[in-house]
Amino acid sequence: MTRNFNPIEIKLTKYLFFTGKGGVGKTSAACATAITLADQGKKIMLVSTDPASNLQDVFNTKLTNKATQIEGEPNLFVANFEPEAAALEYKKSVVAPYRGKLPDAVIKNMEEQLSGSCTVEIAAFNEFSGFITDEKTKEEFDYIIFDTAPTGHTLRMLELPSAWSNFISESTHGASCLGQLAGLEGKREVYNKAVKTLGDKDKTTLILVTRPQFASLEETERASKELRDIGINNQILIINGVLNNFDDKLSNDIFNKQQMSLKDIPQGIKKLHTYEIPLRPYNVTGLENLRALLIRGDIKKNNGEKLNIEEIPKLQSIVDDIYASSKKVIFTMGKGGVGKTTVAATIALGLAKKGKKVHLTTTDPAGHLKFIIDESFGITLSNIDEKRELAKYKEEVLSKARETMSEEDLEYIKEDLRSPCTQEIAVFRAFAEIVAKSENEIVVIDTAPTGHTLLLLESTENYNKEIKRSEGDIPESVKKLLPTLKNPEETEVIIVTLAETTPVYEAMRLEKDLKRAGISSKWWVINSSLYATNTTNEILSAKAENEVAWINKVKAISKGNFALIEWKTEEVKGKNLLNLLSK
Repeated sequence: MTRNFNPIEIKLTKYLFFTGKGGVGKTSAACATAITLADQGKKIMLVSTDPASNLQDVFNTKLTNKATQIEGEPNLFVANFEPEAAALEYKKSVVAPYRGKLPDAVIKNMEEQLSGSCTVEIAAFNEFSGFITDEKTKEEFDYIIFDTAPTGHTLRMLELPSAWSNFISESTHGASCLGQLAGLEGKREVYNKAVKTLGDKDKTTLILVTRPQFASLEETERASKELRDIGINNQILIINGVLNNFDDKLSNDIFNKQQMSLKDIPQGIKKLHTYEIPLRPYNVTGLENLRALLIRGDIKKNNGEKLNIEEIPKLQSIVDDIYASSKKVIFTMGKGGVGKTTVAATIALGLAKKGKKVHLTTTDPAGHLKFIIDESFGITLSNIDEKRELAKYKEEVLSKARETMSEEDLEYIKEDLRSPCTQEIAVFRAFAEIVAKSENEIVVIDTAPTGHTLLLLESTENYNKEIKRSEGDIPESVKKLLPTLKNPEETEVIIVTLAETTPVYEAMRLEKDLKRAGISSKWWVINSSLYATNTTNEILSAKAENEVAWINKVKAISKGNFALIEWKTEEVKGKNLLNLLSK
């Protein structure tokens, strides 16, 4: 039987890294661990490098990148880095030597390549490498806890010899990780020591935080394998948000669904030491709530905030607006696990019911999409095989790179092509081909590219006009689609989120990213809302009340252009999708 996570009862290493996808609760777990150990008289340093971090709210304390003692807990010191700000400074320092020496189009291309998530990770690693290698910090604190660990992709980049050259000035192929380490030769020894410490099982434990949901567990298995492949084997697993209190239909359904996911836990993480944190209904802020998270589990409702809407808006409003505006390209966009595929399928079906000719495409496996909806409902379906498109794109880039590059530089290219942005580029090219062939119908696309990817494609296109030696050519279909996406009369991007802290903040960053690329987004969808279910379960109803603040926030951000979809435990498919439009 899996034990509840209690750090007092576990033999811990000096360095603890909490990692996991956005919204799984790694910040809450890291903070609760820190406060629990500090209460035991241990001196703790907690460091966050998460762009979505809300540590200042958690501790109700103004934080900087220097250690700040937390009032009410003399043994706890917290530092909160702003990796996006650090990445901006880093980008400026890398590009500065080339200004005035290379054409403006080349500079623009370099800047966009250094605007992706990989650069933010490198900047974050640059910040906390000081903590993990500093002897004074090591001696002063009993435990040093990091909220957010570097990915395997970042660590592999740090280990590549060619990553430490001025590679950015010599080659551009259109992916996003090019040149993040240019000009950091002076820190190579510090980075090597940090990477070595991460892999030392006597010094470091990697704590994988996940949810009791199949998709979240699968993603955790991939992250675990990626880190094991580079020698980081000292891993434990925390499953956060396990419901044990069930007394109405909804809570029973959620309990059974969670238990099925846990029974079929992926083989790659099945043998890890595994712990659980029960589902807590409150936002984990303040020392009292942090102390309760792992030990007591108090049930607390929100601070009395009321919903600022007279009537809960329905998804049908979005369908009606798209129909009336005659838009041709519809994207659903959001982080993994928020329900983009279901929302896309529902909107496609709603438009088809209004008499529109609709084509629905997704990066989900074809079998899964056909399980949700099929062509008998009056829409045409297609799916994009991400692995096939990525393999095709990689081979195209590498075949051209082999003509001019050494084997060492090719290794850098291969690692660069593991970037999430590279996959977006490869998939987006396939999306563009589908849209280009579908001029006479509405195309609904599940999973949109980020604004960074669009700017990367655009800047690379401009760069190709300036210099004819790029390894990444932009197809004509992509060139035509970029202007289409920037035309609000033709394109609608629908942002899908959950009524929770991290998903809302991540969605806000996605919207900002799109605006940077010149793409407007009118509509938001809050999916899987407990507030809309009228549950009577004590924990779920308290959690539902705590959604109110985030529903109000989305209303304000979207200027009232949003819809709310209630939590569904059953698989929503076929004609039942229509229930999501109005219920």
